[in-house]
Amino acid sequence: MGYPKRLLTTGEEIVREFRPHWRMLFVPAAWTVLLTAAVILTWIFPPETKWFDWAVTAIAGVGWLILGAYPFISWWFTLYVLTNERLIARTGIFSRHGLEIPLEQVNDLSFHQSIVERALRCGDLLIESAGTQGQSRFSNIPEPEEFHSLLYRVREDRSKALQGVRPAAPEGNDTVSRLERLARLQADGMISREEYEEQKRQILGEKP
Repeated sequence: MGYPKRLLTTGEEIVREFRPHWRMLFVPAAWTVLLTAAVILTWIFPPETKWFDWAVTAIAGVGWLILGAYPFISWWFTLYVLTNERLIARTGIFSRHGLEIPLEQVNDLSFHQSIVERALRCGDLLIESAGTQGQSRFSNIPEPEEFHSLLYRVREDRSKALQGVRPAAPEGNDTVSRLERLARLQADGMISREEYEEQKRQILGEKP
């Protein structure tokens, strides 16, 4: 089950989509094996009371639905999508939850891996964004360092594309007006803090 193409905007393309790292299935798989073994052993070595076999089977079945099936289904319905315009996270089985971060609002990217996560090639991605999202954590990302670099490159391409379609400033604008316009672009999340500072230096460094 991939991200529905009908939800993409005109000109938007999927760069990468994936589910959380497969290590999230370790615990559900362990519970599946344990509960299955308990049922098999109960029927191989039945006690004197016959109802005990069925009781253990029923309890194991309910336990598997909670500890085995539900985590797997939850993992299956969790999807991360990177397009050339935004980063999307969709979770939930019955009620769906979504998070969308426009790439032009991404201000800072970082990732974290523990020793075990580094061995399994997974980790967490932390995103600082403008607007109401603030700080967002994407947990159990496969190959977080590689995805971190990919997201940065796509974000830079998006920033260059937006700069290419912006109208040129009218001739005769003074330095103050250009700085005010640049500040509004940064406040609206259209350019990053680094881009703001670089263009500000260029404007202040120009000779009248």
